[in-house]
This record gives sequence, C-alpha cells and structure tokens, in this order.
Amino acid sequence: MDAASAAPLHPMAREALLAALADGWADPSRLYAAGRRAQQLREAASAVVAEILGVRTDELSFWPSGTAAAQAAVLGGLAGRKRAGRVLVHSAIEHSTVLHAAGTTEAREVGVDRLGRLDLGAWSAAVAGPGVALAGLISASHEVGTIQPVAAAAEYCAESGVPLFVDAAQSVGRVPVPPGWSLLSASAHKWGGPPGVGLLVVRKGVRWISPSPQDDLYRPHAPGTADLPAIVAAAASLRAVVAEAQSEAVRLSALVDRIRERVAATVEDVEIVGDPIERLPHLVTFSCLYVDGEALLHALDRHGFAVSSGSSCTSSTLRPSHVLEAMGVLSHGNVRISLHRDTTPEEVDRFLAVLPGLVAEIRKEAGF
Repeated sequence: MDAASAAPLHPMAREALLAALADGWADPSRLYAAGRRAQQLREAASAVVAEILGVRTDELSFWPSGTAAAQAAVLGGLAGRKRAGRVLVHSAIEHSTVLHAAGTTEAREVGVDRLGRLDLGAWSAAVAGPGVALAGLISASHEVGTIQPVAAAAEYCAESGVPLFVDAAQSVGRVPVPPGWSLLSASAHKWGGPPGVGLLVVRKGVRWISPSPQDDLYRPHAPGTADLPAIVAAAASLRAVVAEAQSEAVRLSALVDRIRERVAATVEDVEIVGDPIERLPHLVTFSCLYVDGEALLHALDRHGFAVSSGSSCTSSTLRPSHVLEAMGVLSHGNVRISLHRDTTPEEVDRFLAVLPGLVAEIRKEAGF
C-alpha cells in the first residue's frame, strides 16, 4: 500500500526487460549490427513514450531517476533563463528535490489551501514579479493526492513569459497532465516500470542549459551510458498502464472512497486530508490525533501492511510532512496509502478491520 513511492513491476515491464537484456546490450551509438539493433530499440521506446505524452521524440530524454530528471529540469531551466533573472517560483508542496534546487537560487514560495490546492491568486502575482526565470508546480500532490490547477497556472505563466516546469511523477500513467507546461519530469517506477529511469521533456523553444559539464550543453541528455533495457521496459509498461488507466482509476478510486469513509467512521479523532474529489484515484492520506506515526507504521507492518508515514520523499526520517504543514492540517499519526494494480478489495477490507484496534492500542499505551 505504498505505490506512490514505487509500484510493483508491471508484467509487461518484466517481459520487455528480459528481452532487451538479450537484444539491447550493445552501445546504440555503434555502427555494427548489435549497435544498430540497440539504436532501433531506443528509438522505438522513445517513440512510444513521446506519443503517450504528446511530445516530439527530440524533446524527450531519459535520466537515471525521476529525481535526477526533476533536478535537471529546474537547474537547466534556471541556467537557460539567467538573463531574465534568478527567481524560481514554486508551490509549498513540491517534491524535496525541487525544494533543494530552490535553495540554490532566489525563490518565491506560493502556498496552498487546506485541501492542498495551489493559491492561484498568489501564484499569478508571484510569476508576474520581477526577475522570474522559471516556475515549478507538481501536477498532483504526492502526499495527499490533490490534483493541482496546472492549466490555470500555465496560463498565468504564459502571460508573464515564464516557462512552467511540471513534476508529473504521480500523474503520468494514471491521469492526464493538462497542457501549457514547458518542462516535465516523471519516474518509471511510479507507474510500474523498473527503477532507474526518469523522463525529462523540454519543449522546443525553451532555453535549457545542462547543469553538468558535457559536450552538448543545450540538448538535454543525462551524462553517462543510459540503461537501455530499463528504458525499453519503462516504455512497454507505460503503454500497458495507460491502456488500463481508465478502468484502474474507477476500481482504485472506489477502494479509496471506501477507505476514506470507513476510517472516518471507525477511528476517533482522525482527519482525512486532501481534496475528496479533485484527487488522484489511488491515494489517500489521514492523520490520527494522539498517535505516533512511527509506532503506527510498525504496527501495520507487523500485520502485513506497507504504508508510508511522514513525507513521502523523506519517509526514512519520519519528519513531519512539509506538505501537511503547508496545508495547515493535522500531521500526527500520519498514514499515506497508495494502491496499485495488484491491490485487492479483500486486502483493503482487512486493513480497515485491523486499523481501528491498532490506533486504540497505541493511544492506550501512550496514555490517551
């Protein structure tokens, strides 16, 4: 129940990976037969992903992770627009890698409401301000699932001539990403592809300069040799999950609705956070008052449930989520559940049966 961090490998990814390990091992830049075959595999994978995203293949590049792609988007976008200024406008609920990149330059943070939705009024004022080089907005909250108003935010950026970077790691393969953005990143292991494959799209006409030394500073590509078999598997699995996306969204959204309703009805002093309607279909977060998040995580783990607590991008630290803090909601005893194609209704029902007793037990041990 933690597919927001990494979804199980899709069967199509496994099948494509094994085939590509045998057929795509060679350097695709070489002119001999094995190299030409590897080049064909890379071009085919790029074509599949580009078609799904609605972009040109020469706008797409593969990176070692979604984090690397997002960081390259921000740092490269800032470098390409340094004549315009040094300011990065971003929401308060971005992934930690975007927040870390913001620490290298001047930044203007835009808040969200209690449902985790961007303050569009503050956003329009921020991107219209002086010295803005780039704006960054996550497509949907990786913490609470709230879908962000990307199209409206993009319109304000366009009016001010500011490129918009969208971190679409939680959206690609699940829900459409609205148009209007200039740069986009995603991560294959979020949709059921293999780890180690990130996507970066830089639209034509957007100035981008590589943040790392390389021979081609203006055409985005990751330093080093790409993992071609993993890229092939990522493309195959993306094509498969997109074909399943609509039916899976209906199925998982119904399970999430069940979790939202039953947790609210069976657990006292609990807050279900995030937009109940404009949300990702597979993700739900709630917080339990008088409960230690780490204790609840371990208790659920002992019963066979893998969930997240704290910030999804820094969960090993179990620090309070910066997203929940920005929303102004309860962050104690935080549990984030994110379902995937292998999650069954029976597993959800068992989780809902176990949870109230575990919360009550932890509260009793804590003296509440």
